[in-house]
Amino acid sequence: MLQFRHEDKSCDINKDSTTLHEVLQALSLDSKKVIAAKFNGEPSDLSRTVTTGGEVSPITPDMPEGLEIIRHSTAHLMAQAVLRLYPGSHFGVGPAIKDGFYYDIDATGTITEEDLPRIESEMRKISGAGEPVTREDMAKDDALKFFADDPYKTELITDIDAPTVSVYRQGEYSDLCRGPHVQDASKLRNFKLLTIAGAYWRGDEHNKMLTRIYGTAFATPDELKEHLKRLEEAKLRDHRKLGRDLDLFSLHEEGPGFPFFHPKGMAIMNTLIDFWRREHIKRGYTEIKTPQILDRELWIRSGHWDHYRENMYFTEIDEKPYAIKPMNCPGSILVYKTQLRSYRELPMRLAELGCVHRHERSGVLHGLMRVRCFTQDDAHTYIEPSQIKDEVTRIMELDKYVYTEVFGFKYTVELSTRPDDSMGSDEQWNEAEAALRDALESTGTPYTINPGDGAFYGPKIDFHLEDCIGRTWQCGTIQLDFQMPGRFGVTYIGEDGAEHTPVLIHRVVFGSVERFMGILIEHYAGAFPYWLAPVQVKIIPIADSHADYAAELQAMFTEWGLRSEVDYRSEKLGRKIRDAQMQKVPYMLVVGDKEKDSRTVGVRERSKGDLGSMTIEAFRQWLDGEFNPVR
Repeated sequence: MLQFRHEDKSCDINKDSTTLHEVLQALSLDSKKVIAAKFNGEPSDLSRTVTTGGEVSPITPDMPEGLEIIRHSTAHLMAQAVLRLYPGSHFGVGPAIKDGFYYDIDATGTITEEDLPRIESEMRKISGAGEPVTREDMAKDDALKFFADDPYKTELITDIDAPTVSVYRQGEYSDLCRGPHVQDASKLRNFKLLTIAGAYWRGDEHNKMLTRIYGTAFATPDELKEHLKRLEEAKLRDHRKLGRDLDLFSLHEEGPGFPFFHPKGMAIMNTLIDFWRREHIKRGYTEIKTPQILDRELWIRSGHWDHYRENMYFTEIDEKPYAIKPMNCPGSILVYKTQLRSYRELPMRLAELGCVHRHERSGVLHGLMRVRCFTQDDAHTYIEPSQIKDEVTRIMELDKYVYTEVFGFKYTVELSTRPDDSMGSDEQWNEAEAALRDALESTGTPYTINPGDGAFYGPKIDFHLEDCIGRTWQCGTIQLDFQMPGRFGVTYIGEDGAEHTPVLIHRVVFGSVERFMGILIEHYAGAFPYWLAPVQVKIIPIADSHADYAAELQAMFTEWGLRSEVDYRSEKLGRKIRDAQMQKVPYMLVVGDKEKDSRTVGVRERSKGDLGSMTIEAFRQWLDGEFNPVR
């Protein structure tokens, strides 16, 4: 007799074994929407046979676990369709990912984006036929024989440290997979193939390049439609395209992963930095600058050598090994250690806009979002243990002001705990994690736990920004470090006259100034707010005879601190206005005979259109009413 429960329901099944599907039927929980089940908290196939009782609950596509199963199963559906259209193809891995799925394929023919509709059509045929999906557990040796002609599956099976593996079959397609999956392909209807990319097998650039097909799947047609609409909007906001169109930055083969900033892009970056400096000075930070190249021994001592060296660049000076810094923290520590410090100086907040270099694989480089060189808006705060809660709270207040009040982002907060490759004792980690929890809970900040994703030297709080089309970006972080101060012998003289080791907080607000700029380009679709726009005012003389007045205005605006341009081209007025609109300039000032004689300007605003004629002083007062956090 087997006993099963779900909330307030229970049932007895008079068998030695049964399937989860039968259990759900006995509990009256089965329906057409159910695609899998949880057994004692573990997602499982409906066909799974159980020999003991326990807690059972249905999984539907509208649940997070259900949507992941739908997406993973759709990846298999796509692979079966590819196998039909490209017989003899081999398959790498095909996981569910955020917003969709992908599969890496060693295809017998060339697959391009023009082929995606044909593959998608074949997927719909398989789905319409309701192709059954079955699971089989195989001994490892049997699985190696079964996949003997597939080099990718045999490599994966060899690496598995278990006597058996699970294989899923649907029609002519079989795959090594943990599952769970839907019972049949008829459950997979709301999907769309999106793009193709190249991907090295197992992420190693020395391995073969495979074809990666990305797709997405949802529980309902409306959710799929809404997602595709967001993707189209994201294409229009692509910061790489807008960066070219608005003349902000460029990317070159001569420096892959190293963006080149043009004058307008530098105007945005410098304004962001001016804002950053202003807010940090207000909050008691002092700015430092440390070298980009430092002795390799420093990085061994900090722990980066053991945990991060594959992402670092190295050089040699006078036959001695050096590293190009991927982080700013060891340099900050050396600055702190130049003097004997007292507890009266703590918290000591040292901020740095440090240029760091990190070796990213060429396949993951992406505009300003993933680069090999960037400006990290770091700060390192040295505190007594009793100051942790107050200091973390201050940082969270700064983050809230920047993200919400200045840029209008919503955000969520995540607490990341101890990773497998961490340094330090259990006691130190428990104390550090408890301190961050206390700061979050005392301020009433909602948060989720991200187990095992902390830095190797301490737990962290991460801030995930949501842009205007619902995408999220991880930017700010607050990392609590009980390890590095001790490794470097960092101390302060306490109130008791003895030496003590401070706690070190590593934190960023933007994260990377370049990446944050890329996020803002897409968030605003290039239409930056007035205070941040690279050109705030475009002066448009109607004819050549008005050029002198336009030049006079520009000189005056420069004294005011405005960024302005004059359109001296011999084009029609309408064309000049349209071009300024395309460049997303906040204000256009039209000047002709009337304006020149009366010392006025004809004002047009980017979204409101014609605001009429204003005196120069009235226009200045109008601009004074604009939000400007760097004024």
